[in-house]
Amino acid sequence: MQYSVNISEKIHWIGVNDRRKNLFENLWPLPNGVSYNSYLFTDEKTALIDTVEMGSDGAYLERIEILLNGRDLDYLVVNHMEPDHSGEIESIVRRYPNVQIVGNAKTFKILQSYYGAFCNHLLEVKDGDELELGHHKLKFVFTPWVHWPETMMTYDMTERILFSADAFGTFGTLDGGIFDDQTHFSFYESEMRRYYSNIVGKYSGMVQKAFVKLANVPVRTICPLHGPIWRQNTERVLSLYDRWSRYEAEPGVVVIYGSMYGNTARMADYIANGIAQRGVRDIKVFDVSKTHLSYLINAIWEYQGIILGSCAYNGEMFPLMDLLCRTLVHMNVKNKSLGLFGSYSWNGGGVRNLLKFSEEIGWEPVCAPAEIAGRPAIDKYADCDALASAMAVRLLGEEK
Repeated sequence: MQYSVNISEKIHWIGVNDRRKNLFENLWPLPNGVSYNSYLFTDEKTALIDTVEMGSDGAYLERIEILLNGRDLDYLVVNHMEPDHSGEIESIVRRYPNVQIVGNAKTFKILQSYYGAFCNHLLEVKDGDELELGHHKLKFVFTPWVHWPETMMTYDMTERILFSADAFGTFGTLDGGIFDDQTHFSFYESEMRRYYSNIVGKYSGMVQKAFVKLANVPVRTICPLHGPIWRQNTERVLSLYDRWSRYEAEPGVVVIYGSMYGNTARMADYIANGIAQRGVRDIKVFDVSKTHLSYLINAIWEYQGIILGSCAYNGEMFPLMDLLCRTLVHMNVKNKSLGLFGSYSWNGGGVRNLLKFSEEIGWEPVCAPAEIAGRPAIDKYADCDALASAMAVRLLGEEK
């Protein structure tokens, strides 16, 4: 990618599309790739807002040089030190040895651990500090734990542009359109929620604190470090993040099961059908062994009702269901209506351990678990009917 895109006369996007990486953070699938966004001010003073992942674009420095047109780089603002955004810091410092690196005390602690010998010309800023570039004036807003401890945002007071670090980002490359009004919002919304729920969601409380700080800040455009620049759907993006960080969800149901020989899978389909017959339309059913964890977490964030089912496996729950449950506890997901079910052949374990998970995470059960010994049959489904009915009543009642 040999070009830049003007956000305004003196602000330029110089991002990178990465279609080669299979896993974000070597963990989350990237079927549509990911973008790394970097921004350059060419004002009376020049400033680069974050860099890109090392080696993701061999022409990155060349693109900066073209825009600077022989000028020096005065500032490198580091909003976030995660390597997919700080990966080219060393290259920048080698090319522009007099550049001042702008960050906070926590930024510089991590910077030292990554790039020790290159940590010269540091300009430490405090929360609310401002930096004059000429026409543009930057203000630094500390947003710790959204989603690293050093994370901050840079606000251009002149044009009301928020450079938001990882907040308001999304998975997926920028396929032609750099701005949201050059594409369809629906193309990014689900991947935006998958990004939020898996990367930022654990720190939802800190996201709410960031909203408090930004409450009286007029934002015309949001420039995140991943995904499109939001200039048309700014309010919509802010609203979605606000809802997600409050754990507000749609009145639908996610049914996730772990099954070895199909018995628990049959129960999942029966329960899902029972919920649909009772008037709930938004229902998603997943086999935990087939669908990647990140998509399960995404669906859990989307819907209020969560129904988990597990066969017994060596006296425990199905291993991949156990992984999902431990991840949800780690993420401290809140405010879900929970149903449990499962099957066993001789001594159980799936439902018993799902109950332990229920107590640990603190979600409100809609009713007692449904558990079947052996193969499901028409005369064994009474508890499944009760679960389907209780979940439907919980969702439809709250929807009203």
